Amino acid sequence: MHFNIISIFPKMFDAIIKYGIVSRAIKKNIISIKIWNPRDYTYDKYHTIDDRPYGGGSGMLMKAEPLLIAIEHAKKTTQINTKIIYLSPQGKPLNQKSVSKLSKISNFILICGRYKGIDERVIHSSVDEEWSIGDYITTGGELPAMIFIDTLSRLIPNLIGKKIYIEEDSFCNGLLDCPQYTRPNFIKGIPVPKILLSGHHLKIKKWKLKQSLGATWLKRPDLLKVIKLSEEQKTLLSEFKKDWNKK
Repeated sequence: MHFNIISIFPKMFDAIIKYGIVSRAIKKNIISIKIWNPRDYTYDKYHTIDDRPYGGGSGMLMKAEPLLIAIEHAKKTTQINTKIIYLSPQGKPLNQKSVSKLSKISNFILICGRYKGIDERVIHSSVDEEWSIGDYITTGGELPAMIFIDTLSRLIPNLIGKKIYIEEDSFCNGLLDCPQYTRPNFIKGIPVPKILLSGHHLKIKKWKLKQSLGATWLKRPDLLKVIKLSEEQKTLLSEFKKDWNKK
């Protein structure tokens, strides 16, 4: 999987290039990252990459020319079927389902905006898709790009462990993960649920599903509106609600 990144702050990406899962993938030649700085494709002595927007308004806008030249240079280093993505608050919301689909793509060019964004003509002429990491504003596209790379990298086979480890994560089946516990057995007088110490795998699996449904109902009830629960899941969720109301 190859990522070409268009950014005026290349050093920001040291956070993932030098540390964690992505760094490990780079060392194994599973992932490659190359950063293109639009400032390198300006022609004035100040390397200007922003200007005032036409029509007035506050803030500055990234100029089209440096971005377009950077994109063209990046495209020359990639194979066909490269997906050009602009990280934007106006993009489609990134979720686990969309990440799973995007992980099938091998080549990306990620455009990191700054200031009030980028000239719209770059989007119309060169961008395939816009993606957003949430309904809020960051100071630039670098952090969203890092999140994008990190979450796709986790789905690369065998990079972080067995496939089942990923399948048990939150959102992979439309639900939140169940509560997790580790040693010691008691913390501040709170014990680990006895069922997890029983060694009875079928009962533990059922308990985890019940708690997963319960956590989703309590924290993200909106998720339950978009997934179809099985009869077993409906029963377990009903039991969780009864137990919760008793508390």
